[in-house]
Amino acid sequence: MEATVTTANNNEKTWGGGEDIQPLGASYGKMMMWFFIVSDALTFSGFLAAYGFSRFKFIETWPLADEVFTHFPFLHGVSAPMYYVALMTFILIFSSVTMVLAVDAGHHLKKTKVAIYMFLTIIGGLIFVGSQAWEWKNFIKGEYGAVETAGGSLLQFVDKDGKRVALEAFAVKLPEQREALTRSHGTWFVEDAETQPTYTVAEVQAGFKAHPELLIRTEQIIENNGKKSKKVLTRAESETRLSTAKYVVEGANLTRNEYGSKLFADFFFFITGFHGFHVFSGVIINIIIFFNVLLGTYEKRRSYEMVEKVGLYWHFVDLVWVFVFTVFYLV
Repeated sequence: MEATVTTANNNEKTWGGGEDIQPLGASYGKMMMWFFIVSDALTFSGFLAAYGFSRFKFIETWPLADEVFTHFPFLHGVSAPMYYVALMTFILIFSSVTMVLAVDAGHHLKKTKVAIYMFLTIIGGLIFVGSQAWEWKNFIKGEYGAVETAGGSLLQFVDKDGKRVALEAFAVKLPEQREALTRSHGTWFVEDAETQPTYTVAEVQAGFKAHPELLIRTEQIIENNGKKSKKVLTRAESETRLSTAKYVVEGANLTRNEYGSKLFADFFFFITGFHGFHVFSGVIINIIIFFNVLLGTYEKRRSYEMVEKVGLYWHFVDLVWVFVFTVFYLV
């Protein structure tokens, strides 16, 4: 139903989504999709701007992406910095290409081709979402571990060549000292053991003392011949700094982060999670449209405009990832 505006002189019709009036030559559905995309783009822009300001405020202690995202499926122990993230990006961009082909096939009313390209788009989206979940798992689990000092600084362990050393390679297991519980002295709350680190600070300190070849690397970034790296302390400095250790950090969460600044983990979970939610939502919508294509819904309408509208959303999601990839992983 079209709305009307009554004036003193005449009745002026406002646009109600009909075919008689199409602003910018776009249908009502396309216009609403563009409104959503613009508003969502502003939201992502705010998130990325906040990330940028936070990063440059703590630029000297910000984690290096090449040292964080080094995993590749089925290549355990092999350092492959940014390779899998690049593969994820390629898969998502390729899914945008298949979506373009689906829209073009829809313009020519070729039902079979629309279904094939939509299916390939869905597969690409599922692979990306699964890859992002796998990346989260490795980020949360961690690889090397670190310790946090009473002042909040992060200390990582390296050998004399500057290569990272995992806690399990040198930390020792000390005999546990269990306190006898009596009626007058009991424990009312025991924290879940799964949230506890594998080693205690004392075990890490004892292991470090027993391995004189180990050194400590701080969060501070130094630049040597145009290459960024973390500052490595001398053995004496390392022992002094380790004596101030308060927590053992394994992996990353919203509280602590073995890779560096806590804000890095916060932004990583929030921004990539928010984008992942968009991709997952897009996959669900694409699946619905895909089954409608198979049922011949749009063939009967003689119009595949719904595929085109979903395509606009999918291209937006892909474009946002290009910015996230550039800002988060490359810059």
